[in-house]
Amino acid sequence: MDYGEIRLLLLSLLTEGPRHGYELIRAVEELFGGSYTPSPGVIYPTLAWAEDMGFAVAMTEGTRKTYELTEAGRAHLEEQQPALEGLRSRIGGMAGSGRAGVPPVVMSAMDSLKAALRQQFRGRSWTEADAAEIAAVIESAAAQIAASSKTDPQDT
Repeated sequence: MDYGEIRLLLLSLLTEGPRHGYELIRAVEELFGGSYTPSPGVIYPTLAWAEDMGFAVAMTEGTRKTYELTEAGRAHLEEQQPALEGLRSRIGGMAGSGRAGVPPVVMSAMDSLKAALRQQFRGRSWTEADAAEIAAVIESAAAQIAASSKTDPQDT
């Protein structure tokens, strides 16, 4: 997705009612079946843009900002309806390729791998040897998983 598409998607999610950033992150993740989760670094600047453009208004609820679509935002979505429909259609096709049907134990292991990688990336200077070592571990795991498969998903 490009930046214009995430803007449209977030505005369209606000048509369902006011939401705060974390709710929007989870809603996008759900639309993609877990295969894509936007970062706060994508969501919050996009919400600031929507506010600057007059497409959304922020209201403070406790310590969180909740965003609500404005009439200008609704008009913008109406103008962009063909693009939004195309995006929604593409997302629908992608959602099935995400985590739907993946056993919880496997999802948990995938999440653990991502968390371990994030921890390694945080504040670390990488040498080529460091990167090669981690890449080798991931490639080895991928090969083991591929070898343990009873059937090729593309054969179905």
